[in-house]
Amino acid sequence: MAKLNPPAAALLVAIAPLLASCAPAGTAEPGAAALTPRQAERLDRQLAGKIPGAPIKCLPNYRSNDTIRVSDSILLYRSGGNLVYRNDLKNSCPGLARDSDIMVVRQFGSSTCEGDFFHLVDRSSGIRGPTCVFGEFVPYRKPAGDAG
Repeated sequence: MAKLNPPAAALLVAIAPLLASCAPAGTAEPGAAALTPRQAERLDRQLAGKIPGAPIKCLPNYRSNDTIRVSDSILLYRSGGNLVYRNDLKNSCPGLARDSDIMVVRQFGSSTCEGDFFHLVDRSSGIRGPTCVFGEFVPYRKPAGDAG
């Protein structure tokens, strides 16, 4: 077994925490980033009693009349009381959850699709913020015959 000289050993000890911080943590599942209790409550309230369906790639504009920012990585699009589309962004979008910045969606055609970009713009300064990417849209519907 090879021995490390003292400077090399000291260097390895010094950078070990940095290397460990690069290791993946948690699950790679979309939207798996920890939600605050308030965000979790908001998500649960919007999806309560609804069943997820098969993901779709594009959401036609006429299908959504309300955008709800749950966290920096989850958006909901409400389409009436019985249908909500959940979008887990491709990556986190810093500042999205603040709900104070303006979302500017770069859209081609009459639908917002997986892979389309949007960016945030500061409402008071007009400074452009991060560029973010939509994921798939998962419909959540109330079961047939559920009046509540």
